[in-house]
Amino acid sequence: MFIQTEATPNPATLKFLPGRIVLSEGTYDFRSKADAGASPLAEKLFDVPGVVAVFFGHDFVTVTKDDTDWQHMKPAILGVIMEQFMSGQPVMNAGQSEDIEEGEFFEEGDQETVATIKELLETRVRPAVAQDGGDITFKGFKEGIVYLSMRGACAGCPSSTATLQHGIQNLLRHFVPEVEEVRPI
Repeated sequence: MFIQTEATPNPATLKFLPGRIVLSEGTYDFRSKADAGASPLAEKLFDVPGVVAVFFGHDFVTVTKDDTDWQHMKPAILGVIMEQFMSGQPVMNAGQSEDIEEGEFFEEGDQETVATIKELLETRVRPAVAQDGGDITFKGFKEGIVYLSMRGACAGCPSSTATLQHGIQNLLRHFVPEVEEVRPI
């Protein structure tokens, strides 16, 4: 088994591509070892010294570290991922599904605007962000402001502010005149 790695715009996060499906649908974001109970793979990754977050996408795993050097962590992370896939065991425990964040909010009269925003995020933004090892999801729309949740490599990324304001905000403003601003939640 050969696992590729890719740098992400976030220097504290590395993307691992095992060449296999990690999650058949959705994404899952683990922000601490306490959150990792839903996944044997995430639990083992948190056992690697320096790992502070783990994110699963369709065909990738992103790992975020503290100030430990990648050269010390990378072999252990590769070993954990390889062992998991070679064992044939599932990545997620039975009964676990997509990590869905609760609580979207918007006015009832804004349903059409919100549907357009979600469609743009789904077709234009999320695929590009997944290339960088992260995910961005809709959280709300109120008084012209779109609220988004940034996960995986996007959470805490130094360039995420630029991505939000110059990329996503401009895209949404172009197609949805009601959008005035985009903010992370």
